[in-house]
Amino acid sequence: MDRRLVTVFGGSGFIGRHLVRRLAAEGWVIRVAVRDPVAAEFLRPMGDVGQIVPVRADITDEAVVQAAVHGAEAVVNLVGILHARGRQSFERIHHRGAATIAAAAKAAGVHRLVHVSALGADRASASAYARSKAAGEDAVMAAFPGATILRPSVVFGPEDDFFNRFARLAALSPVLPVYTDGAFHPRLEHGGLGIDLFGTGGPVFQPVWVGDVASAIVKAIDDPACAGRIFELGGPRRYSLKEIFELILRDTGRHNLLVPMPFWVAAMQAALLQFLPKPPLTPDQVRLLRIDNVVRGGKPGLADLGIAPTAAEAILPTYLGRYRKKGERARTGQPGIGA
Repeated sequence: MDRRLVTVFGGSGFIGRHLVRRLAAEGWVIRVAVRDPVAAEFLRPMGDVGQIVPVRADITDEAVVQAAVHGAEAVVNLVGILHARGRQSFERIHHRGAATIAAAAKAAGVHRLVHVSALGADRASASAYARSKAAGEDAVMAAFPGATILRPSVVFGPEDDFFNRFARLAALSPVLPVYTDGAFHPRLEHGGLGIDLFGTGGPVFQPVWVGDVASAIVKAIDDPACAGRIFELGGPRRYSLKEIFELILRDTGRHNLLVPMPFWVAAMQAALLQFLPKPPLTPDQVRLLRIDNVVRGGKPGLADLGIAPTAAEAILPTYLGRYRKKGERARTGQPGIGA
C-alpha cells in the first residue's frame, strides 16, 4: 500500500526535527520544504531510505510552494522568525508566506493543513511579531477554512532558543536581568515591612515541551475533529522570568545575581542590540515581553488533544547540564559538561 505524503514547511528547525521523527515513525513519507535542503540532510536517517526528502522552497514563491504541496495528503507550516531583517520581514514570512501555503494547499486538494502560530497572536498588539502572527492566522483560515491552528507558548527542548539562551548568558555573566514594570512592592518580611524590588517577578511564561507540540501536530493531522479549530498549547505550570532564571541556575549549579531591570532600560539595550547579526534582544521583543505568554482560556488545549503536558522540571536537567562549570556534577550524579 502506498504511504501517505506530508509536506512540512520549516521541517529542519527546532520543532520540525522532532515532528519529522514522529511522522516517520508513523509511516508517513515526509517532504521537508526548507530554504537549504543540504542543511536538512541530517533528517534523512530518522526514517527509511527515501522516506524523508528535503526540497528547496521559498514560502512566498507561489510556484515553488505549489510544487512542494503537490500530491500531499497533509501540510504543516512551521516557518517563523524571531526578529525581522531585510527581506525576512514578519509581514513576508508570517502573513504572506502563510497565505501562500494555505492557498496552495487548498488548490492542491490537501486534506489536512496544520498552521503553527504563537500564543499572543493579536491584531491589536504593540508588537509587529504578534500582529503578523494574527494576520497569518486570518489568511490561513480565509484560504483554508478547515485548517487547524496551534498556538504554543515558549517551546522548550534540547535545541530551544529560550532556556539555552539564558543558560549561555548565565555562563558568561555573573548578573542576570529580570525585566519588571519598575514598580516597588511592599511586603511583610520577618515581622517587618520590606520592599520587593522584583514585583511579580517579570513577564510570565507557560513553557510547553517540544515533544508535546509534535504530538499535538500529529493529532491535528490524524483527527478530523480538529479541522477549523484553534488550540492554545501551554505546559502544566506558569513561571515568572525570575522563576525561569531560578530554574536555570538550579540545573546548571550556578549562583548568578538576579537584578531587577525596568522595561525602559531593556528598551534602551534593545535599541543597540538589534543591529547585531543575531540580536539577543530587539525593541519589538521588549514590547512582546510586556504581555504574559500564557494560555488564557476560552480555547481548547493539550488536554483536549488527549495530551498530558510535560513539566519543565522533568526535561531541563537532561540538557542544561552542559552549562555547568567543568568538573561539577549534575543533579543526576553525572559529570558536568564544560561551562
